[in-house]
Amino acid sequence: MQKPPQKLPPLRALQAFEAVARHRSFKAAAAELNVTPTAISHQIQMLEQICGQPLFRRRPRPLRLTAAGERLYPALRSGFALFAEAVESVAQSGAPRPLRVTSPNAFASRWLVPRLPAWQATHPEWPLDIIGTDRVLDLAAGEADIAIRYARSAPLGLVCTEIARDTFIPVASPALLTREGQAMLEIDDLLRLPLIHYEWTSGDPSAPSWTQWFAVAAPGKRDASTRRGHRDLGFREELHAIDAVVAGQGVALCSDVVVDGLLRSGALCRAHETGLPGFSFYVAHDAAHGASAAVETFAAWLLTAARDAAGN
Repeated sequence: MQKPPQKLPPLRALQAFEAVARHRSFKAAAAELNVTPTAISHQIQMLEQICGQPLFRRRPRPLRLTAAGERLYPALRSGFALFAEAVESVAQSGAPRPLRVTSPNAFASRWLVPRLPAWQATHPEWPLDIIGTDRVLDLAAGEADIAIRYARSAPLGLVCTEIARDTFIPVASPALLTREGQAMLEIDDLLRLPLIHYEWTSGDPSAPSWTQWFAVAAPGKRDASTRRGHRDLGFREELHAIDAVVAGQGVALCSDVVVDGLLRSGALCRAHETGLPGFSFYVAHDAAHGASAAVETFAAWLLTAARDAAGN
């Protein structure tokens, strides 16, 4: 059987005692609690009557706690600290939790991040936590709220919407093309220029590569991807490969969606007309958990942003 709650002294009396004990001053306690010293004195007298003994030694000065006051003060000090922590915790829990968005690194860096000011301007009530990683996070386990997935087909077990499908095109810096003296490179140019390669974390053997590109663009020519001369560069990270292209270190086969901003700004140029079909970018959330208002709103915003980018 549950015990009935214990009867406590009035909270104002306890507050008054804790403040006086902490300040060792009726006047300072009154100023803190925004009451008069007389009101503080009345509250202390009430508490002393309830306790049946004095809690302060008022003479000789300075004000000191009695033995009873020394026992009571630590408990009240800890209790009020716990009250404050509990109230702060509840207040913080009322604040919106950031929407956790996971995305492939290159897409997050080159496509998503430049567009985030538009999200913040229209939806300041929903902060974002962007998790840029090429590892596939488990939405069902709560590792993220919503995901941008790059795949050949829609991931199973998730509610998915395709937001963009890419094409892999040869890209180079304008400085490199200027050195070559032409706006577009010929196959023979690509045979002698450094090619930039990067790994596919998915390990998909059919993923777009220079080998496939030369097979389509110049089936009768020697495959430049097999020569891997000392001037070629290989990277594990797609972002590092893109940085190398921007720096004029060679030509890379890149997703036109990922490098869209660099193409628009003129930091990169398309180096050849031939492209290879890529995969799709999907916005996805866990079907079992359902979609919160923030998830639905972000997914809709992402789809609109992708359509706007494709239309420009």
